Amino acid sequence: MDKNQLQQWIVEYLKDTDYELITLTVSADNEILVEVDRLAGVDVDFCAELNRYLVEKLDAVEPDYSLEVGSVSLTDPFKTKMQFEKNLGHDVELLVDGKKLHGQLVSVDEETFSVDIEEKVAVEGKKRKETQIVTYTWRYDEPKYVKYDLKF
Repeated sequence: MDKNQLQQWIVEYLKDTDYELITLTVSADNEILVEVDRLAGVDVDFCAELNRYLVEKLDAVEPDYSLEVGSVSLTDPFKTKMQFEKNLGHDVELLVDGKKLHGQLVSVDEETFSVDIEEKVAVEGKKRKETQIVTYTWRYDEPKYVKYDLKF
């Protein structure tokens, strides 16, 4: 299976939509996984249409494959800037320098994103630390992962 050809077909199909290709994997057994996302959420009918389009293309070149087209999981790490934008204002979990952090995603730009994290901070003139909101900014490639924070 030619992954580059498959990616070309998907990008061609998505070009006039507000969807983005998030994940494309092709296993050694030709098991294909396509995950898409968009700011407004993923429509199941759109995934079905993309699936039919890919089946037409694949059937012409590859007799033996399995195909799954869907949206990213709520628990998957963010992979694109659009996913950060989609989750602006939501609580996120991130792993930075081996530490798991939790906070609210408060800004996103071309190079960085910022998260407000509640911390105990030493305050001048006071014996006890006080809880305050501290804003941290990272480049997209700095954390090991950033994902939606599911609070149970």
